[in-house]
Amino acid sequence: MSARDEVLSRVRQALGADRTTPDEVVRDYRQTDGRPAGDPELLELLVDRVEDYRATVLRCSPAEVGATVRAALYQGLGAGWAAGDVVVAPGLAENWRPAGCDVDDDRPAVQLADRAASVTAVAVAIAETGTLVLDGSPACGRRALSLLPDCLVCVVTADQVVGSVPEGLARLDPLRPLTMVSGPSATSDIELQRVEGVHGPRTLLVVLAG
Repeated sequence: MSARDEVLSRVRQALGADRTTPDEVVRDYRQTDGRPAGDPELLELLVDRVEDYRATVLRCSPAEVGATVRAALYQGLGAGWAAGDVVVAPGLAENWRPAGCDVDDDRPAVQLADRAASVTAVAVAIAETGTLVLDGSPACGRRALSLLPDCLVCVVTADQVVGSVPEGLARLDPLRPLTMVSGPSATSDIELQRVEGVHGPRTLLVVLAG
């Protein structure tokens, strides 16, 4: 018997009548005390975690999102920023977009690196870990939009804030291209010195509405 025949024989044996059925995986993951999305304590926890990652949170009412996005850009880029420096996700709400900013289209992704900042929404925000999840939907934009510009502004609404990772994942489509953002891009690979902006945006600003 050749080595090939021996391997195939073992595969057939493994797939035969003697194959055991694996136990069903129990997915009773820990939840966060049943607190509903948008609970004030969850919002405070999210702010604490996001700021601990050296990101900035600007809070506002739903009616003030557009003005607060502009304030975030001033904070991230300085007073000299221009509309042409900023690109927004194609599905971002009209009243959240700074006037004159470009809407991302099918341009080569590498061209996004020339923009100083991008503005997106999120699919869900996880308070325990301070994580923002973008799912590639029109409001979140393609993955490159949140990775290539040096400054990222994300708009989070209160009803998108959940407590734990399992609760967040339960709201997401696992077939979508999920990008999880926990603070600005940072690494300490070289001599344990923190360097920001290597793998993604150097500056992260979160507009929390509600």
